[in-house]
Amino acid sequence: MADNKQKIGDLSVSPLSLGGNVFGWTADEAESFRVLDAYAAAGGTFIDTADVYSAWVPGNRGGESETVLGNWFASRGNRSDIVLATKVGGSPERRGLSPATIRAGIEDSLRRLRTDYIDLYYTHYDDESVAVEEIATTLDALVKEGKVRELGASNVSAERLDSFLTFATQEGLARYAALQPHYNLVSRDTFEGPLADVAIRHGVATVPYFALAAGFLTGKYRPGTAVDSARSPRAAAHLETERGRKVLAALDEVAAHHGAEPATVALAWLATRPTVVAPIASARNLAQLPPLLAAADLHLTPPELDLLTSASA
Repeated sequence: MADNKQKIGDLSVSPLSLGGNVFGWTADEAESFRVLDAYAAAGGTFIDTADVYSAWVPGNRGGESETVLGNWFASRGNRSDIVLATKVGGSPERRGLSPATIRAGIEDSLRRLRTDYIDLYYTHYDDESVAVEEIATTLDALVKEGKVRELGASNVSAERLDSFLTFATQEGLARYAALQPHYNLVSRDTFEGPLADVAIRHGVATVPYFALAAGFLTGKYRPGTAVDSARSPRAAAHLETERGRKVLAALDEVAAHHGAEPATVALAWLATRPTVVAPIASARNLAQLPPLLAAADLHLTPPELDLLTSASA
């Protein structure tokens, strides 16, 4: 993977963020360790998880991904080599963004991750029952205490994001340095527009989740083809849309020209979008990792970018 580090506040991150949602879900601890080792060996330094991963699995409570990562850090002794992102507010046991919830949530995460600091701490889902001033003040205290290095927001409206950033700037508080929206070639509407405008105006780095549309943009979903994946229904639904079919055709054309995988092309396109510093993509086994890593070294031509952008419009 190309050594072209990106900036999120004072953090330097690799251009691909490895998604940790699969750890403790579709990847057991042993396979998770293999993926993590290979990512780190390739120069990867930016790992994304959340306190809620993977509470949706029967028998899980949330925190399974953080526990796997904590065990990996402990066994490899490499915590300081990794820019670690996790989130608060989405766990069934710690839902919302009240000061008490945030305080309890970070202590839970620190314990599971077996660390004393989080590099990038996201509010996972906005909680409009709590004033942005109260959220900002609570998060700023975590930064001052050394428990968090930088702050981020996910699943937030343009209006609330702007209000938080404006207040934090005026009061001299720690502000959101990163935004994690749902954004990819077949899902552009949530981010592009007012939310992107706020990110641009305030200089916030964007770290998109679902960068491969739950696997659809890997190209393995085709008419009449069954895919063995826990995400199959979500991904396969894009085959029923005109946008999905056009994007798949454009990906195939560009990928064939470069001798690359569609997933590599989809991530390379996303990395060129305004404010995007590192798309998030996950690999549940070693075979899925190389196409993700290759995106950092794939340079798309202006006509190829135009083709993909037009197909996904």
